[in-house]
Amino acid sequence: MKHRKPNISLSQSTNLLDFDTYEYELQEVERPELFRELFPYTEVPKVAYNYRHVPMNMPDEIFITDTTFRDGQQSRAPYTSAQIVDIYKMLHRLGGKNGIIRQTEFFVYSKNDRDALEQCMDLGYEFPEITTWIRASKKDFELVKNIGIKETGILVSCSDYHIFNKMGLNRRQALDKYLGIVKDCISAGLRPRCHFEDITRADFYGFVVPFAIELRKLAEESGVPIKIRACDTMGYGIPYPGVALPRSVSGIIYGLQHYAGFSSDMLEWHGHNDFYKGVTNAATAWLYGAGAVNCSLLGIGERTGNVPLEAMVFEYASLKGTLNGMDTSVITEIADYIVNETNYDLPSMTPFVGKSFNVTRAGIHADGLMKDEEIYNIFDTSKLLNRPPLVAVSASSGLAGIACWINNFYRLSGEQCIDKKNPAVAKIKEWIDKEYEGGRITVISDNELEKITEKYMPEIARRN
Repeated sequence: MKHRKPNISLSQSTNLLDFDTYEYELQEVERPELFRELFPYTEVPKVAYNYRHVPMNMPDEIFITDTTFRDGQQSRAPYTSAQIVDIYKMLHRLGGKNGIIRQTEFFVYSKNDRDALEQCMDLGYEFPEITTWIRASKKDFELVKNIGIKETGILVSCSDYHIFNKMGLNRRQALDKYLGIVKDCISAGLRPRCHFEDITRADFYGFVVPFAIELRKLAEESGVPIKIRACDTMGYGIPYPGVALPRSVSGIIYGLQHYAGFSSDMLEWHGHNDFYKGVTNAATAWLYGAGAVNCSLLGIGERTGNVPLEAMVFEYASLKGTLNGMDTSVITEIADYIVNETNYDLPSMTPFVGKSFNVTRAGIHADGLMKDEEIYNIFDTSKLLNRPPLVAVSASSGLAGIACWINNFYRLSGEQCIDKKNPAVAKIKEWIDKEYEGGRITVISDNELEKITEKYMPEIARRN
């Protein structure tokens, strides 16, 4: 970093004059900067503060991008071509005509990946736009330059952990290597999307900003837009105000805008959930100026997973006050498809998609649910997810829980609803009590409840 003649420019986001007296240049170092004071490795990583606050600056338009077929496949058995096509069709329906799910990225290394990509391209959907992902190598570039896509992601690792310890390069060598591949993409008519891997452990002013400035200059010279995807590869990002770089999510997004000159539509956030901060960090990136957040369906991805796409659909609606054309009922279809078609083990408590996410077990809660489902249901899950609230019947469910299960399972409403005072409900409870008196510890299954209910309430079976 060096002083320069003060530069005053009008900010397009705040309409105020920005005053900048520094020019950030690549800082070459003899030894890698590993931020050992923050990442001691034998201890829990530290959250340090410098008390610098940056302005909240959510863009007029924010979007979701998808990595289900790339990062989402790095931690599980690969999807078949047919499965990828089916899921891609559902992503298209979920994102709606306004393309809130703007893009999805594909691997291109195997024949299966390439076949799926071609079949999805043949569908002719505008959204999500199909893009690819490559490592920063000439060999990888050859795989994507002539397959018909318009944009490709390029892995450009930016922490010294990767530059020195993984690739065996210094910062100048890494920067030159990355710029070479980016130039190749531009020459081939492709839009580059640079994946700044491990940005939350990188020297922000010594490498990240100087590299980003070089990319901006290249974009201005070529007329080809270049995106930056800020990748919180290890989930080290922190959403709290006043946190010091390199862990500050707001600081990273602000810095890429203010010091490197990247507009919101050219910035994405890609997070992981190692410290349970995936969704919060992604929302923070939106709030402080990133135009897009990168997600995978059901959060499937490396180690603890990526930011769940379905979570950011609802985060979008919460922040913008509208679904903007998205069809959230498709989320349930997608979850059921992935579980049933690929044998994915989806934890039952997973928000929005897990088998038990809107299931009430406590009897006192079931009583409240019967009186007004809004008391114990997060929103109208029947309308938004095609998932009515349910009750799991156990030893503690009581009469109210049993009656609630009957009403929900048989979709009874209005005058058809069964009250907990119904004599048949008492008989069912007697049967359940005997089960637990005999030593049972598991919940009563739907199949068991269906049989015993139809024994004591045959009119329900005839009606349904």
